[in-house]
Amino acid sequence: GRRLERCLSRLLLWASLGLLLVFLGILWVKMGKPSAPQEAEDNMKLLPVDCETKTDEFCQAKQKAALLELLHELYNFLAIQAGNFECGNPEKLKSKCIPVTEAQEYIANVTSSSSTKFEAALTWILSSNKDVGIWLKGEDPSELVTTVDKVVCLESSRPRMGVGCRLSRALLTAVTNLLIFFWCLAFLWGLLILLKYRWRKLEEEEQAMYEMVKKIIDVVQDHYVDWEQDMERYPYVGILHVRDTLIPPQSRRRMKRVWDRAVEFLASNESRIQTESHRVAGEDMLVWRWTKPSSFSDSER
Repeated sequence: GRRLERCLSRLLLWASLGLLLVFLGILWVKMGKPSAPQEAEDNMKLLPVDCETKTDEFCQAKQKAALLELLHELYNFLAIQAGNFECGNPEKLKSKCIPVTEAQEYIANVTSSSSTKFEAALTWILSSNKDVGIWLKGEDPSELVTTVDKVVCLESSRPRMGVGCRLSRALLTAVTNLLIFFWCLAFLWGLLILLKYRWRKLEEEEQAMYEMVKKIIDVVQDHYVDWEQDMERYPYVGILHVRDTLIPPQSRRRMKRVWDRAVEFLASNESRIQTESHRVAGEDMLVWRWTKPSSFSDSER
C-alpha cells in the first residue's frame, strides 16, 4: 500500500507538470496567430499572372499589380469581417462567410475592378496550391469548390481582430484551460486522498481484527481453565456468547465486519481453538473449545 501510494504521488506530480506544459503550449499557440496574415499576403505574391493575350513586360506588370491590389483588398475585407464576427459581431453578420455578390460589390467600389477581374481572381485562387487566407465555399460547406460558378460565399481563414479582442479571447482560452487543468488535477489528488483513506481504514480494520482474535483466545482459554477448576459447567463456550461479552450492543453493527474476519481467521489459522456444534438449552449452536497442545496430553499420561 505504501509503495503504491508513493508511485501514485510521483505519477500525479508528473501529470501536473504535463498538464501545465500543455496549458502553456495552448496559450502560446493561441497568442501566436496574429503573424499569419503576413504569410497569407506573401503567398498571394506567388500566384500565377495572366496578361490575357498580351505578353509584354509592361502589360504583365500591370496585370500583376491589379491582381495583387484586388486580392489584398479582398483579403483585408474578409479578414476584418471575420474578426468583427468573432469579436461581438457589431454588424450583425449571419456568418463569417460573406456572400460572393457582397464581396464583389465591395471590391468594385474600392478598386473599380470589373466582375471579370473579380471572377479571374477567384479562378486563380482555386488554381493556386498556396494558402492565401481566403476560403471559397459552395452550397455545401463540406464539399470542395472547383469552379467559380459554384462559389456562394467567401471566408477568411485569418480573422483580423483588434488587440483588445485578441487579449480577451486569449484570456478566456487561458482561464478555460486553467479550469480544465485545475479540475483534472483536483480529480487526481482527490482520487489519491480517497485511496489513502481506504488504505488507512483497511489497516485499522486489520489491526482491530488481530486485537479481537487475541481477546477471543484469552476468553476461550480462561473459560477452559475455569472448567478445569470446576468453575464452569462445560469445557466449551458459545461463539455468540463470546461476541456479546467482548462487544457492547451499541457497537455490534459497526464491529460486525471485524468480528466476522476474526472468526474466519481463527477457523483457518488457530489450532488451539476448535469449532464445534453442541445442543445448549435445547438449541444447536456453534461453540469454541480450547484444545491443549499434544505435549501436555502426553505428559498427563
